[in-house]
Amino acid sequence: MRQILTIASNNPTKVAEIEAMLLPLSLQVKRQPQELDVEETGSSYAENARLKASAAALASGGWALADDSGLEVDALGGAPGLFSARYADGNASKLRRLLTEVGSTPYRSACFRSTMVLSDPQGCCVATAEGVCWGELLLNPPYDGGGYESLLWVREARCTYGELNPAQLSRLGSRGKAARALAPQLRNYLGLN
Repeated sequence: MRQILTIASNNPTKVAEIEAMLLPLSLQVKRQPQELDVEETGSSYAENARLKASAAALASGGWALADDSGLEVDALGGAPGLFSARYADGNASKLRRLLTEVGSTPYRSACFRSTMVLSDPQGCCVATAEGVCWGELLLNPPYDGGGYESLLWVREARCTYGELNPAQLSRLGSRGKAARALAPQLRNYLGLN
């Protein structure tokens, strides 16, 4: 029987992305209980991920994995960062605000930063890893309907973050890098081969 790992999220896209990254491990991945809603009151990605991982572990009675991430723009001193999800209402408003604040500066370096945390069934966080994907902000998104991922050009992939395929997300994406960094500890704690 495969070990069960709860992903501390109700976002099916995020759960599917993390599940794909963990595919090489012999795990059964599931979403956190639908009714679980954790307020992100931490002052860092790691603190928010710890809150979510611990709550999901206690609610599910098993191992849980959480991530917290954001877009950090150098020209804005790292903003929106921890407040990426709450920067404005809806993707279109977030992009408008971001592009207005960045303006026409030629210094458009930015990154997606993700922190993943593993919690044991008792809610104790036992492992943490971080991943960063660097890129440059475009002047306008190349496609409609996207969020921050439609603006970050990833030079290595020659496309935006939102256009990365699953293999590229696993290799170049911030969550993919965090998942790879966490994998040895995940194997160790969960007794995986």
